[in-house]
Amino acid sequence: MFVDEMKMIVQAGSGGNGCVSFRREKYVPKGGPDGGDGGDGGDVIFEGHAGMNSLTRLRQRQHYRGERGEHGKGKDMHGRNGSPCIIKVPMGTIVRDAETGELLAEILENGQQVVIQKGGRGGKGNARFSTATDRAPRYAEEGQLIEPIRIRLELKLIADVALVGFPNAGKSTLISRISSARPKVDEYEFTTLHPNLGVVTYDDFKSFLVADIPGLIEGAAEGRGLGVKFLRHIERTRVLLHLLDGSTPHGSLINEFETIRKEVKKFNPDMLNRHYAVAVNKMDSLFSENELDEIKQFCQEKQIPFFQISAVTGEGLDKMIPKLGHLVEASRPAPTTTEELHQKTEAPDRKTLFLNEV
Repeated sequence: MFVDEMKMIVQAGSGGNGCVSFRREKYVPKGGPDGGDGGDGGDVIFEGHAGMNSLTRLRQRQHYRGERGEHGKGKDMHGRNGSPCIIKVPMGTIVRDAETGELLAEILENGQQVVIQKGGRGGKGNARFSTATDRAPRYAEEGQLIEPIRIRLELKLIADVALVGFPNAGKSTLISRISSARPKVDEYEFTTLHPNLGVVTYDDFKSFLVADIPGLIEGAAEGRGLGVKFLRHIERTRVLLHLLDGSTPHGSLINEFETIRKEVKKFNPDMLNRHYAVAVNKMDSLFSENELDEIKQFCQEKQIPFFQISAVTGEGLDKMIPKLGHLVEASRPAPTTTEELHQKTEAPDRKTLFLNEV
């Protein structure tokens, strides 16, 4: 089962209490205070994991807790720090406060770690409070208590190419043809009820990640059909492939294309600035040559990459896949230089919550 939204309760570990203790040893009268400090509580940390594409595994538990810091002991022995609670989540996960909706973190990279809740500070032992006027303090500091918080997780899949189009346009068939993904395929609309991911290889050793998004209809941005539930999954894609059904009369393939663009614009106008291409599917059972010529000429005039394919027979896929790969390459940001990475490592922003990989 695909899960892209859920709530959970997290609680970092509280700090251990400081110890009240005095040195007791033969022939050492009035040995003085020797109470150790309590250990710090364990943090709650979210870590991005490339092997996950759903929040399903996390639903098995509702409560996640960091370990409490150990209490201080006599003989100036400090308590052990609590172990952190590390929760692996898919890349593209957004963490919000369930009560206020405040954005707490966004996990975008594999291995990226973000502290969601900091563990409590350990209390000081009585040895810390010894002064010239109070050489035998009989008090110590308690560890910081941490209250649980309720958070909401939202998943926005990170893919290079998103397949968008009307229901039954052949998106699931296409992704099963060009990758090892095996989504459910049938002839009725809305067969796909959740996004599917697949890795597509091209030019021998290159690859990109493609996402099959459930079918969109007019009014999807207002909630019709499956609504905005899955529109958010295309927000982080670099390239949109508009898949049009060439076997069914729609009046005009151009109108079908423009309807999808309009829904994408309503949901997020910035999406129109992404690279995109148009592919007419089901060329093996084409309904109208005139509609095909119209959309082909329209794309040529607008300088939109255009493909004629059949996901069933494989027609045109050998030309489309490399060109999609090149569009993905053109949309990727320039790699960060080693010098820039070194500068970021030496002068981190104090406001950031990101940790180095363990």
